[in-house]
Amino acid sequence: MVGASKSETGGGPIRYGMVGGGQGAFIGAVHRIAARMDNEFVLVAGALSANAERAKASAAELGLDAERSYASYAEMAKAEAKRPDGIEAVAIVTPNNVHVPAAKAFLEAGIHVICDKPLATTLAEAKKLAAIVEKTGKVFVLTHNYTAYPMVRQAREMVAKGVLGDIRIVQSEYPQDWLTEDLAATGQKQASWRGDPKQAGAGGALGDIGTHAYNLARFVSGLELDSLSADLDAFVPGRLLDDNVNVMLRFKPTGKTHPAKGMIWASQVAPGHENGLKLRIYGSKGGLEWVQADPNYLWYTPFGQPKQLITRNGAGALPVAGRVSRVPPGHPEGYLEGFANIYQEAARAIRAARRKGGKPAKDVVFPTIQDGVEGMAFIEACVKSSRKNGAWTKL
Repeated sequence: MVGASKSETGGGPIRYGMVGGGQGAFIGAVHRIAARMDNEFVLVAGALSANAERAKASAAELGLDAERSYASYAEMAKAEAKRPDGIEAVAIVTPNNVHVPAAKAFLEAGIHVICDKPLATTLAEAKKLAAIVEKTGKVFVLTHNYTAYPMVRQAREMVAKGVLGDIRIVQSEYPQDWLTEDLAATGQKQASWRGDPKQAGAGGALGDIGTHAYNLARFVSGLELDSLSADLDAFVPGRLLDDNVNVMLRFKPTGKTHPAKGMIWASQVAPGHENGLKLRIYGSKGGLEWVQADPNYLWYTPFGQPKQLITRNGAGALPVAGRVSRVPPGHPEGYLEGFANIYQEAARAIRAARRKGGKPAKDVVFPTIQDGVEGMAFIEACVKSSRKNGAWTKL
């Protein structure tokens, strides 16, 4: 990554542990790959499963020292905080209901936290965790990984510089098809916990991918949401949480123009879509379009002119995009590299906080605890609106 050398960030891998992510998990492996891609982190400890035997077997597969494979996150936080070579950070990659209690344990043990999204199962517990983050002063990173793609950073910078003029319309969609049938009935682990309100919280597709679509829209546009009207569905019989979400958005006035409007569609029952995250933003001077399946390209259309293609690290790419690119233009970068960029930013923040006692450089950007709180506010407002037949609801 350009502009994030070890000399800047303090040198030497950051020792980290992982909660969740053992055998049968998906996102844990993604986090581990991302963490080691730039040699900024080394995994030394884990509470990899709530099942003691699976946790032990998972640790052995990853080459962890047996004495640093823990039966619970509480045991891990307590023990690692006492070790002279204890972990400096923890990655929490569990079902949603474990995020807050695990994060609390590590924050209060003096350990920085990198946590998967959504932040919590309720807005109330998210706010309580935010207060703990503020009190401890520890770095808290929420892994909304799409914010770290180079062309997303490019789009954000273009909007901030006024290239599009006054923003009028923001559209974000995230369709998938993997839950078109009742996959949970087969015992599939990922489908089972995501469909369980006790583990996932109030949102199904809304919490799993709708929060990504919303976070991306906010990150690039820079706009704050005022109110929304939501329609949540569970098309598969017997499913307890939503599998399809349609949301209309009204953003807060910027003081310059008519308030911007937006739409979000998130679905996990849309055949033909594997992972169809897409963002479109339109202003008074032009528009932008980015598609996650083709992430190295950003389409820019100045009003009244032909479409222009901006490529990652190519002609027209801004320094903010180049800083989070690893290879020359024409060589594809994607999901894992974007995730690794979040870890790279986390490394810079952790080193600044733990080893230098200060704050990272201003160009370090990552989703924080406040993004997590806002994501939970979005979920709860959507659920409330949908229960009232799509009534406009303030966050």
